[in-house]
Amino acid sequence: MANTFLTVEEIAQEALATLYETTPMHGLVHTDLTSEFGAKATGNTIDIRVPAVFHANRFNRGTGIVLQDATEGKIPVVLDKISDVSVPVTDEDMTLSIEDFKVQLLDPMMEAIAQDIDISLLGLRSGITQVAGFGTQAVADGQTWDKIEVLIEAGRLLDLKNVPKQGRNAVVGSTTNAKWLNSDLIKRADKSGSTAALREGSIGKNLFGFDAYQAGNIAQAASSPATGQPTTEVGVAFHETAFAFASAPLQLPAGANVGQVSVATHKGLSLRIAYGWDITKKQTVISADMLFGVKLLDANRAVLLKGANQA
Repeated sequence: MANTFLTVEEIAQEALATLYETTPMHGLVHTDLTSEFGAKATGNTIDIRVPAVFHANRFNRGTGIVLQDATEGKIPVVLDKISDVSVPVTDEDMTLSIEDFKVQLLDPMMEAIAQDIDISLLGLRSGITQVAGFGTQAVADGQTWDKIEVLIEAGRLLDLKNVPKQGRNAVVGSTTNAKWLNSDLIKRADKSGSTAALREGSIGKNLFGFDAYQAGNIAQAASSPATGQPTTEVGVAFHETAFAFASAPLQLPAGANVGQVSVATHKGLSLRIAYGWDITKKQTVISADMLFGVKLLDANRAVLLKGANQA
């Protein structure tokens, strides 16, 4: 059946909506929204805003109140990554319906960029030194990596660093996820009729103070994991301000024809979609790309969840 092809603006909006829904880590970290309003950059570095921090003073009636500046902080993040997925679409492919175009092309393209974002954010684990999940005490307390109770120890470590309780998340791999889902705590949530927490990659909400999620990109191949241990699948429990993600709109290329390139931005994600006709091969090239950067803001606000043999 002949296809009424989507405009590039429609493709960009549709693709961005899909990307937003399929990028779990992006929604769990501090994300700067100034890119939606044209954030200023110096070279390839952008200053992202962080919330103002206040402290409580003891009131003295004689001296009166102490005023504090409501000044947001700024942290530089280098936008050094361009995630790109470019696909040729032949004349024959153009006969696909709009629904097939989304399912067969747009969704897989956005999934690839989503995985790139997740891998980049999860790569920041290399700067974290706090660990929970193994050791004699963990075994004695029943708080090893394979038990959801490991989040109790992670929470204790964050409490010691005065990390806010609101905004805590945990992300683990498929092996840990399977172990945790077998816990009585999660099973009771399922039997209660509240199964929303078990859908869309979410393991559970407010589990010992954390919202827990499973991410497929958390695992790395291991050569010889010990029996009963995951590979080098190192989970992480963290406050949302431990990590930062920033994206800025890529420019429309000079000389591009109207209707060939479009940029869509939403909640800190900025995606560029372009397509053009390749006369030599009688095909249309559809290209999606995103300029972004990630940064570890505070290692004290994150805890690794892993077994003794994990890297």
